[in-house]
Amino acid sequence: MPLLLFFCLFSFICPAQEDRELRIERLENNPYPDPTNAFISLKEQLKGELMQKDQLKAGITLQKMGNMCYRLGHFDQSFEYYLQAQKIFEAEKAYRHSASLANEMGILYYYNKDIKGARQQYEQALDLFTRLKDQAGIADTYGRMGHLFEKQRQYDSAALYQKTALQAYQRINDVQGIAKIYENLGSINEDLEQYDSASYYFKQADILYQKAGVDIDRIEVLNNIGDIYRKTGFYREGLTYTFRAIELAQKYREHYQLCSAYRDVGKSYNLMHMNDSAFYYLELSRKNLLEIYSEESNKQIAFLQVQYEINKKNQEISRLQVEKRVNIIIGISVFIVILLLVTLGITVISRQKLKIRNEQIQHENEKQVLETQNKLAEAELKSRSLEEEKLKTEIKNRQLEQEKLSAELKSRHLEEASLKQEIEIKAKELSTHTLHIIQKNHLLENMRGRLEFLVKDDKRDQKKQLKELILQINQSFNNDKYWEEFRNTFEQIHASFFNNLKQYASDFTASEMRLISLLKMNLNSGDIATILGISQDSLRVARYRLRKKLNLEQGENLSAFFQSLD
Repeated sequence: MPLLLFFCLFSFICPAQEDRELRIERLENNPYPDPTNAFISLKEQLKGELMQKDQLKAGITLQKMGNMCYRLGHFDQSFEYYLQAQKIFEAEKAYRHSASLANEMGILYYYNKDIKGARQQYEQALDLFTRLKDQAGIADTYGRMGHLFEKQRQYDSAALYQKTALQAYQRINDVQGIAKIYENLGSINEDLEQYDSASYYFKQADILYQKAGVDIDRIEVLNNIGDIYRKTGFYREGLTYTFRAIELAQKYREHYQLCSAYRDVGKSYNLMHMNDSAFYYLELSRKNLLEIYSEESNKQIAFLQVQYEINKKNQEISRLQVEKRVNIIIGISVFIVILLLVTLGITVISRQKLKIRNEQIQHENEKQVLETQNKLAEAELKSRSLEEEKLKTEIKNRQLEQEKLSAELKSRHLEEASLKQEIEIKAKELSTHTLHIIQKNHLLENMRGRLEFLVKDDKRDQKKQLKELILQINQSFNNDKYWEEFRNTFEQIHASFFNNLKQYASDFTASEMRLISLLKMNLNSGDIATILGISQDSLRVARYRLRKKLNLEQGENLSAFFQSLD
C-alpha cells in the first residue's frame, strides 16, 4: 500500500506524459549549459556582425538565438529570431541554411500544436535539400517527418519515412545517422507492442553507437532495451541494461536519462515484489526530476532577467536618442523664439494691458473649472464608497458559500472513508470464507481417501455404507452452504465484475461461476482444485472449456483476463 501511494504521488508530481516527454526532448543534450552568458555573447556577436554588414553570419547567430529561446521554452521569442534569420537566408540565397532552419522551425510548429505548419516546414526543407543533393539533410528531414507521424500515432507512415531516411544514411555510410534511425524504428515497434522487432532495432542502434564512439546516445538506447525486457517479463535481464544506462548517465552527467533510468529500475523491482528497492529508486528518480526542473527554472529566470536588462538598455538608448533629437529641436525653437521676441518686443509691451485683462478672465475660468472638478471628485468618492460596500457584501457572501462547500466536502470524505472501510471488511470476509473452504475440502479429501481404502477391503458387509458415505462427501464439495455466502461477499466487493463478464458470454453454469470467482481472486491451480473438489486434469479441462466459451485466443492468460474486468 505505501508503494502504491508513492506511485500516485509520483505521477501527480510529474507532468502529463506527452507534455513531459516534449519538455525533456527540448532540454536533453542542451548545447547551452549556461544560457544567460551564452545569450549575452550571441547578442554582442550579432551586434558586431550587423556593424560589419556580414548578413550571413548575422543570420546564423539569429538562428542560434532562436534555438536557445526554443530550448528554454520561449517560443514567441524563438519564432521572432527564426523569422529574422529566414529573411536573411532568403536574401543571401543561403539555401542550405534555409533548409536547416526550416527543420528547426518544424519542431517549433509541432511544440505549438500546429501539425500542418510543421509538415509544411519539413516539406520545404526536403525540397531544398533535394535540390542541393544533400543526402545527410534529406535523411535528417525524413527522420524528423517520421518522428512527427509517430507522435500522431500514424505508425505506418512513421515507419515508411524512417526507412526512407535509413536508406539515405546508408548511401553516405553515416553510422551515427543509421543508429538514430534504428533507434526511431525501435520506438515505433515498442509503441506497437512488437517487442522482438523493437529489441532488434535498439540493439542494432547500440552496436552502431559504440562503433561511432557516441556513448551519450547509447544511454537512451540501453534504457529502452531494459524497458523491453521489463515489459516482456525478463526483469533481471532488463535491469542489467538499465544499470549500464545509469553508469553512462552518471559518467556524462545526463540527468534526464538518469532520472528515467531510476524510474525504470523502480518499476522493475516493484514487478519483482522487491518494494523496498523499488521505493528507493523511485525516490531517486523523483529527487533528480525535482532538481532538474529547479535548475531549469533558475536558468529561465536568469535568462528572462538578462532579456529584461537588454530590453531596458535598448529602451534607455532609444530614450536618450529621442531626448537628443528633442534637445536639438528645443534649441532651434528657443533661438527662433528669442528672435521673435526681439522683433515683436514693442508689440508685446503695447498689448500688455490687454494680456493682463485676458489673464484675469482666464483665472476666473480656471477657478470655475477647479470648483467643478472638486464637485466631480466628491461625487466620485461617494460612488467609490458605495462600490466598496457592495464589494464587501459580495466577499462575505462568497466566504459563506466557501464554508458551505467545505462542509459538503468533509461530509463526502467521511462517506468515502466509511465505504472504503466496508470494502476492506468484505475483502477480509471473502478471504476467510475461501480459507474455510480450502481447509474443509482438505479434510474431506483425506476422509475420502481413507474411505476408498476401506472399500477396497474384503469386508463385503461395509462396502455399501462406505460407498454411500463417499457419495455424500463428493456432494458436499459442490453443495456447501458457504458457497452462497462466498458469492454474496464476492459480488459486494466486485460489484461490476459479473456485469462486465456478460458482455463476453452469459450462459455460465454454477460450477463455471465458482471457477471464475476463484480465478478472479488469483488463487493457484492447487487451491482451486481443492476448493472445487476436482483433480488437476479436471481443472485443466474446465479452464479449456471456459476459454473456448469466452473466445479467448490460444496463449492468452485466463486469470489476467478476469483481472482486467473490474
